[in-house]
Amino acid sequence: MTTTLQETVAYYNNLDPETEKRVDALLAQMTLVEKIGQLVQLNPFAPFDPDDYEAKKREAEEAGAPFEYEPRLRDDMEDLLRGGRIGSFLNVMTPKVINHCQRIAVEESRLGIPLLVGADVIHGYRTIFPIPLAEASTWNPDLLERASRVAAEEASAAGVDWIFAPMVDVSRDPRWGRIAEGAGEDPFLGMAMARARVRGFQTTGLTSGRNVAACPKHYVGYGAAEGGRDYNTVDFSERTLRDVYLPPFKAAFESGAGAVMSSFNELGGLPVTANPSILRTILRDEWQWPGVVLSDYDAVRELIPHGVAANLREAARLSILAGLDIEMVSTAYHDHLADLVTAGEVPEALVDEAVRRVLRLKFRLGLFERPYTDESLHDAVILQPAFRELALETARESMVLLQNEDNILPLSPDVRLTVIGPLADNRADMLGCWSLHNHPEDVETVLEGLSAYLPGDTWSYQPGCPIRDDRTDGSGIETDIPAAVAATREADVVLLVLGESADMSGEGHSRTTLGLPGRQQELVDAIAETGKPMVCVLMSGRPLVIPRLAAQVKGLLVAWHAGIRAGRAVADLLFGAANPSGRLTASWPRSEGQIPVYYAHKSTGRPAAESGTRQFAEAFKSVYMDEPNSPLFPFGYGLSYTTFTYANLQIAESMLGPDDTLRVSVTITNSGDRAGAEVVQLYVRDLVACVTRPVRELKGFQKIWLQPGEQRTVSFEVPVRDLGFSGLDMQYTVEPGDFKLWVGPNAVDGLEGAFRVCEA
Repeated sequence: MTTTLQETVAYYNNLDPETEKRVDALLAQMTLVEKIGQLVQLNPFAPFDPDDYEAKKREAEEAGAPFEYEPRLRDDMEDLLRGGRIGSFLNVMTPKVINHCQRIAVEESRLGIPLLVGADVIHGYRTIFPIPLAEASTWNPDLLERASRVAAEEASAAGVDWIFAPMVDVSRDPRWGRIAEGAGEDPFLGMAMARARVRGFQTTGLTSGRNVAACPKHYVGYGAAEGGRDYNTVDFSERTLRDVYLPPFKAAFESGAGAVMSSFNELGGLPVTANPSILRTILRDEWQWPGVVLSDYDAVRELIPHGVAANLREAARLSILAGLDIEMVSTAYHDHLADLVTAGEVPEALVDEAVRRVLRLKFRLGLFERPYTDESLHDAVILQPAFRELALETARESMVLLQNEDNILPLSPDVRLTVIGPLADNRADMLGCWSLHNHPEDVETVLEGLSAYLPGDTWSYQPGCPIRDDRTDGSGIETDIPAAVAATREADVVLLVLGESADMSGEGHSRTTLGLPGRQQELVDAIAETGKPMVCVLMSGRPLVIPRLAAQVKGLLVAWHAGIRAGRAVADLLFGAANPSGRLTASWPRSEGQIPVYYAHKSTGRPAAESGTRQFAEAFKSVYMDEPNSPLFPFGYGLSYTTFTYANLQIAESMLGPDDTLRVSVTITNSGDRAGAEVVQLYVRDLVACVTRPVRELKGFQKIWLQPGEQRTVSFEVPVRDLGFSGLDMQYTVEPGDFKLWVGPNAVDGLEGAFRVCEA
């Protein structure tokens, strides 16, 4: 039985009197050292020892036993646990190790406070789903909630009770590798996906009988790193902070998220880890949020290279005063916080506040009642058939059809197909950039997926070149473009399977050149010269810059890094067993020079024509001389094997007061000959306001499934209070005035209407 949103919010974010009594009673017994211990998070393992690894591997091989390396604990770990010096672990997912350490903490320390075990379960634990950017492209929050519940099921069975997800950073720069981990460029869509993932992670009724707390990240502004370079400076206005970057976090908290992770970046000159306006003023004073704030990895120590702290002692002082509760990995609190309190530089009351939040979370998770994990449960829970089927469903819905000239897709089973490209017979890269459990053997390749539809003697495969360079990329693939060209001679259609490797996106993997890596474009050019029609399956962790490729191929399916069922999902879509229904949640640029490019831009005082630049014909307008302003593929865009028509746009009332609700309806008809899904999107524009407003803002969406010829009226209800923004005084306001609205299939097209908001 799953929990309701109201129950989840009450469970984590309301101050239950009985829980507060237990927290106060325990806090009163704690020494300062024990209090600080609750604010320390470490990985308990010793540094990796390659000799120890090889020795244990040999032992397993000699015994004929399966080998899974278990690193040894730090030499001082058990003493730290007995002394109450550690409150939580990072990325420990071995039930036996967790139980061993938990027993020491619970049974051998003075107060018996259990450990909190957190882990980066970003898009699946062992059942790996598509990367979050791909999941968001489903535009299906209910599906994401179900996928997140599977992640919670598996992680909980391993002993994890704190998931460092969802990542809810808004990002408008595909150079930033971590765009793969979020929902894309739009705060409204990001809010919907944040709510869904928090509900899924924090659902009740898990097989383990335990609970899991979500920890949205990275609070806040991390996705706006200058130049798209990870960890880089962030500097934008308070209005942008409040209107774009904060809303997904607020949505996650309103959905009951029990914790939040602060971001690496500085904001307005002050790193968030030591930023009281972000960690205290907004979180505690304005939002009255009672959850735990955890630093990102080593972020407290990084205040030193940021240049705001001279040493770890100063970093500890700045962080605790700013409102940071738990320090991840770096040891500033462990080493210096007690001295800072004794010296009077940090009030012990601030330490008590932080500890109270940590204890509250542990009580609410039920760790005092159920500190141990059933070690026999893990293998029975992971990779269940229902989980694998959900991974397939999610992968199919996440993929976006961007081109289908001459209806080349879906393919006929009678087609003579040549498959070309380094990602067609690839398992490891399908797992994406955040798979802590690296099990490529769980993955279905594209070739395996195709084999379900094609007889073995009607198609062939040539890799052509490796993903990244002209030699090998670790896959063992050598460049042989002539062999790939030769293989196309008897083909009706050439299927290209191209893109990035998993380690080209994600944390620390920013790129300045977003075209096909290595010699892949050269491979495409050579195949194009044969004149054979080409379909491309494109796999990546971000939007790519592919105008040349798009001009060369007739069919283009963005498959992302789609998890363990990637291959079958691709095949199902290519052969029409499933109809593409994914839509982009981040615009795809024409060139890197356009970045950032996003639909909700401002008009400027010299706007370009609505359809983009007219180049030299629009001198002294806000245009480029050598590219249109518009992206290659816009936000919300995606094709289907059927067609949908929009008609009969109705606005119930064209004059609305501030307490009213905007009610809009439109008739959608499946005008094609296949069943399919359409994502109906509602956008608005505030035409005149006290501050400039975006040219469009998403305010509603619905994903609907229609049979051929079926017609449905889709209705939206948007409270007028949700049409506001941060005004001149930075207070949220809804101003009277004229608005436009559009209902359509993406951020560019649609039926247009108008309404007015009046004074109260």
